[in-house]
Formats: sequence, C-alpha cells, structure tokens
Amino acid sequence: QVQLVESGGGLVQTGGSLRLSCAASGRTFNRHVMGWFRQAPGKEREFVARIMWSGGSTAYTDSVKGRFTVSRDNAKNTMYLQMNSLKPEDTAVYYCAAGVTIMKYSYWGQGTQVTVSS
Repeated sequence: QVQLVESGGGLVQTGGSLRLSCAASGRTFNRHVMGWFRQAPGKEREFVARIMWSGGSTAYTDSVKGRFTVSRDNAKNTMYLQMNSLKPEDTAVYYCAAGVTIMKYSYWGQGTQVTVSS
C-alpha cells in the first residue's frame, strides 16, 4: 500500500499562485509514476500532470502547460504542483495519485480544494 496526503490548497484570486504537495509513504516502490488530477463540480475527474519518479520526465494537459509545474523531491518522497497564473476554471478538488504505470493509478489521496476567485 502507498499512502498519499495532499496539502496546499486554498482560495486565491485570478492570476495568483499556489503550490500543492503530495507526501507519499508506505510501499513506495510501487510508485513509479505520480500524477495530479482534478475534479470540478459537475464534471468528470481529469488528468492535470504527471512525473516519472525515476528520471523525472513530465507531462501536462494542454490547459495548464506553461502555468503549472510538477516536480518531486526524492529524499522527502514528496511531489509538488506549482500553479501560477491561476484562472477561475482551475477551481476544483485536486488529487494526487501513484501507480506502477501511467495507464493505471492504484493509489489516491483524499484531495485538496483549490478555489480561484474572479
């Protein structure tokens, strides 16, 4: 089992920044890839960004490219999502996830709310 705990959400104005953190513990050798997803009210959960734990390659959904940056700290077993130039449409519950491959995320955090006011 891998346990994931997100933090860093909150209320911010349009154009502001937030940094989310996701701390991993447990059987972290099962965590080859970690990702961020989000779910806005009335919408399906969508992929935001991911990072491969070994090598650090990243990927982003088009709507956040150039604004969000995913990174990791190996020593702290923590993944981050730096979110800049936030927009109201970024408002959602953000979840971190971990898995063995990018096709299947087996472990999920509890989510953290991000609200961007206009």
